[in-house]
Amino acid sequence: MDNKEFSKPANRPVLGIESSCDETGVAILRWEPDAPGKGLLAHTLYSQIKLHADYGGVVPELASRDHVRKLLPLIREALAQAGLGVRDLGGVAYTAGPGLVGALLVGASVGRALAWALDVPALAVHHMEGHLLAPLLEEDPPEPPFVALLVSGGHSLLVEVKAIGQYTILGDTLDDAAGEAFDKTAKLMGLPYPGGPALAKLAEQGRPGVFRFSRPMTDRPGLDFSFSGLKTQVLLAWQKSDQSEQTRADVARAFEEAIVDTLIIKCRRALEATGARRLVIAGGVGANRRLRAELVAAGEHDGFRVYFPRLAFCTDNGAMIALAGAIRLASGQRQDETVQVRPRWDLQSLPAA
Repeated sequence: MDNKEFSKPANRPVLGIESSCDETGVAILRWEPDAPGKGLLAHTLYSQIKLHADYGGVVPELASRDHVRKLLPLIREALAQAGLGVRDLGGVAYTAGPGLVGALLVGASVGRALAWALDVPALAVHHMEGHLLAPLLEEDPPEPPFVALLVSGGHSLLVEVKAIGQYTILGDTLDDAAGEAFDKTAKLMGLPYPGGPALAKLAEQGRPGVFRFSRPMTDRPGLDFSFSGLKTQVLLAWQKSDQSEQTRADVARAFEEAIVDTLIIKCRRALEATGARRLVIAGGVGANRRLRAELVAAGEHDGFRVYFPRLAFCTDNGAMIALAGAIRLASGQRQDETVQVRPRWDLQSLPAA
């Protein structure tokens, strides 16, 4: 990593809190740009999947209440994991957006109050910047400039990254994000919640070529995404089929292939447009096996390199928030004492780190 791109770390570790949706994540990290992948001291995570399963999706009020119950025990667990006391912390970072407003307020209130009580600096972190920087938790991280594909349940973004905090959005989702399309398509075919991982697992049993769906918005210039029409195609195909288990798997495979092909086509266009030779993939859909394998193959063919965070850091987690916060705290950025969250927050509005 080119150390000129990053500020020198503070000596004391940073606590990171993630509570933007349905996962409560806490981590403790000491940012060491000279030794990437070595500074993570603790990582704890609680998923609310079982809580929301009966409803087929996230219930915001229930999510917020569960963050209240789980956050302090997770902080204690992380401190014990790291062998630290609360007074050993040198800063606190928390997700301030985008996300569910109630869930965000839980993490922001606890994080800001803890920083105030300890008299240490606090930093409000952009959730998608956390995802974007997650590959820096690995031992061989990407160096700017690069293109990042951020694909999750709520976002599908292509971002040009010139340096930390210097972001240009190249493409955005016009309707359903890729992860949202996975979940909704799984639900309409009767798969259990959470639908995206269940659909991807079922797709492994599907036969190639039995169904074929369009690759949305790849027949025209541009880098934006739209998956709502693809979801409708799948619904119609499923309703007209015999709805057997094998057909379900065949439809799942064709749907997954369409999503993966679309993402790869757009990534190739973004790399060509920017001239970048490094591609970062992050977010929950970044854990998809087919996407990972085919992007690596595309990179070997086209001459670009692909970087992924480990699977545990593709979904929402505290480690990526601790990392993003530690980098910005080390550069001298601080949060005032106001507890403020941003359910919508433009990634491009962030200052340079």
